[in-house]
Amino acid sequence: MTPKRQKVAVLLKEEPGREVLAKGWVRTKRGNKNVAFIALNDGSTINNIQIVCDPSKFSEDLLKDITTGACIGVTGDLVASQGSGQAVEIQAREIELYGTADPEKYPLQKKGHSMEFLREIAHLRPRTNTFGAVLRIRHAMAFAIHKFFNEKGFYYLHTPLITASDAEGAGAMFQVTTLDLKNPPLTEDGKVDYSQDFFGRHTNLTVSGQLEGELGATALGEIYTFGPTFRAENSNTPRHLAEFWMVEPEMAFYEIKDNMDLAEEFIKYLVKYALDHCMDDLQFLNNMFDRELVSRLESVIATEFVRLPYTEGVDILVKSGVKFEYPVSWGVDLQSEHERYLVEKHFGRPVILTDYPKDIKAFYMKQNDDGRTVRAMDVLFPKIGEIIGGSQREESFEKLQARIDELKMDMSCLWWYLDTRRFGSCPHSGFGLGFERLLLFVTGMQNIRDVIPFPRTPKTAEF
Repeated sequence: MTPKRQKVAVLLKEEPGREVLAKGWVRTKRGNKNVAFIALNDGSTINNIQIVCDPSKFSEDLLKDITTGACIGVTGDLVASQGSGQAVEIQAREIELYGTADPEKYPLQKKGHSMEFLREIAHLRPRTNTFGAVLRIRHAMAFAIHKFFNEKGFYYLHTPLITASDAEGAGAMFQVTTLDLKNPPLTEDGKVDYSQDFFGRHTNLTVSGQLEGELGATALGEIYTFGPTFRAENSNTPRHLAEFWMVEPEMAFYEIKDNMDLAEEFIKYLVKYALDHCMDDLQFLNNMFDRELVSRLESVIATEFVRLPYTEGVDILVKSGVKFEYPVSWGVDLQSEHERYLVEKHFGRPVILTDYPKDIKAFYMKQNDDGRTVRAMDVLFPKIGEIIGGSQREESFEKLQARIDELKMDMSCLWWYLDTRRFGSCPHSGFGLGFERLLLFVTGMQNIRDVIPFPRTPKTAEF
């Protein structure tokens, strides 16, 4: 009777002495006329399992077709390994070839490909050690996010991907329409008549689930969203994507300090989860890309985050004597170089920057008594700068409406949002964690396109 297939991650921890079945893709094959060694990987672990073959027991054509990238199934005996590097190996008795990979055409035949090259073959790069590690960590972090909020009694709220509101006020949104783009219906004044569109109005892909999340928080108490968001920003930096994932908790009765406490607890929980459950993959990335990765992750959970008002942060930057690419003064939106100076050079640990000027922050943030600042909070991390952005939300109907009027925003798209302040308003807070920004920090990768399976950037949407 053929044994049931087991994952390589499980087999590598098994005791030798029984028949097993492993299936996966060939990473390497070496040997001579007396013995062949096949490194097999099925994606369950960074580590390969070694298959030992006696060439005399298999057809020459079969062994010839077992090349890097080929997919095979191997039945054999799990035995103690005679070589170094692994505790067990499989002595092959039967090999089934599922799919070949022509060595002349398979693009991953050789090692040492650049990240740029691998982005061009995003459909195959998950088969590499690097992207296998990144995607396993991505899964673990997604699971940990749900675990954290579930354990704290939060409810997972599914917010819409298609929306008529612009939560960020930035305007860089992807339009959703079924109108004939070559001949759209027009109003009497020559504008596109969206009343004839599918939803009867102008709609876009969402940039954030926050506004709808607030509706959930003012009904269920504590909620979180976790889903894709979209920004039509023509940016090709290593920190921007057109499609990315956001985690956005919203909490009724949370003041700004409660919000900061939750953000710090949340990020430490995720980093610790990665260290506890992904160490093989982290150690690989540490050895291959970033020698300080594991120690940096360990330092985050062992230290208390600095909490610093924006005004004091600007004073530190101005007095530093550093000539930044972007000059800094009170009222400017801090750039990554400013954030990283505070975190990496001045304090040497994560920083939560608070009380930003209201003119550089979103309309919904609660205004401080000074009339100049709002109760915003950004969590700044080494290597990447801002990883979390949030605030206490303005609960006063009058103040919120005045701010919307001041910014000349379209009230027809926000009447429902104002209703949460009209009827049973309460103090509440929330924040957004860019999932890919988190993964940049946890994996040590340098480009955000390398921590998402299929990056969406300007002129890139092949898969």
